[in-house]
Amino acid sequence: MATAIFEIHIADFEHKALAWAQQFEQVCYLQSNGYNDEYSAIEAILAVDAEAIFEITDKGAFAHLENFRTKHPDTWMFGFFGYDLKNEIENLVTSFPDRLGFPDCYFFIPKILLKFSKNSVEIYAENPQAIWQAILDTVLPTKEITEEPQLKIHSRFSKEEYFAAFGHMRSHIHRGDIYEVNLCQEFYAEQAKINPLAVYQKLNEVSPTPFSTYFKINNKYILSASPERFLAKRHSTMISQPIKGTAPRGRDPHEDAEIIQQLRNNPKEIAENVMIVDLVRNDMTRSAEPGTVAAERKLEVHSFKQVHQLISTITCRKDNRISDIEAIKNIFPPGSMTGAPKISAMKLCDQYENSRRGVYSGTVGYFAPDGDFDFNVIIRTILYNQHTQYLSFHTGGAITIDADAEKEYNECLLKASAIIKTLGLS
Repeated sequence: MATAIFEIHIADFEHKALAWAQQFEQVCYLQSNGYNDEYSAIEAILAVDAEAIFEITDKGAFAHLENFRTKHPDTWMFGFFGYDLKNEIENLVTSFPDRLGFPDCYFFIPKILLKFSKNSVEIYAENPQAIWQAILDTVLPTKEITEEPQLKIHSRFSKEEYFAAFGHMRSHIHRGDIYEVNLCQEFYAEQAKINPLAVYQKLNEVSPTPFSTYFKINNKYILSASPERFLAKRHSTMISQPIKGTAPRGRDPHEDAEIIQQLRNNPKEIAENVMIVDLVRNDMTRSAEPGTVAAERKLEVHSFKQVHQLISTITCRKDNRISDIEAIKNIFPPGSMTGAPKISAMKLCDQYENSRRGVYSGTVGYFAPDGDFDFNVIIRTILYNQHTQYLSFHTGGAITIDADAEKEYNECLLKASAIIKTLGLS
């Protein structure tokens, strides 16, 4: 594979590159939208076409992926771990129907890779010059978001059903079975005819986030505006940045400042975050050198276009006897999407939620040739099966002993607002 760097002189080059990529069956585009911290390694990256593919919907996903990576060392790998891999890790069962048909785990090694920086692109391919020219020659499509006047979005939970599930979860908290749980609900559309790339680009415009993702495998799509890092590795350091605590943006800077102050001092939101920090710290000890797990930063407010979030940062030094994939397995699924104690919370979610999460609440990202990796939490995400025309997105929120059903229900709607707006329904 050859490498070449080209100076970018046109503002829409990345849009052209994404449009050009649609001819391939495998596409992964990761975009940071300028939200870079000390752990960020890429501004934007586009991987297309598959040299090799790993796909599984069965037991043994982590072990088989380990073997796949061993056969393809020192390469880029892009893919995802679906939430239902929890059933492999723990003695759990998901009984809800699988309406989307995504695999539980999927990775591919790309034939072509484009790494974007501010004014240039680095192309890895057999013929970088040909790729560069093909992208320049690409005509941007003018398709609408949908091929229909308006999608009809339905909810698996009515408000009354959500309140009933909320009440059951609160009862378990009062009994001491759990002390926090993330209750999620699905919104969906059937016979949905959308243009996935146009939807993703609109979503990224409405809600630009640090872990924005466009992922295509054949006719299945992950269109994500995730703000949350699940797990990254930089050299020997692992980093997790769980989000718990959400507030809407204000109408002006003064109101925004007031909302941020309220979020910083909200006992319920703080309690949610602290509980998940403890859970993630405990999970990370399974892969860490003893004594190295630390909550470096707690309860920081990060502001995004749609919401303010409370984010904490937990780090550790990875035990070199633990493989990268085993380290991911040891902390999977993301604690911010389960609750605590983790296994009890997941069992109750399987009992009281009325839809399969599938890829939602899982993680998508990459393994790099230098041994680093970075994975998000799949939230604020549209999942779409173009063949069956089924479109789905979930939202959720943490329930603690102090939670209020009305407020939690409204938080779910707030988190759905960017997707609703993207689909032209508000």
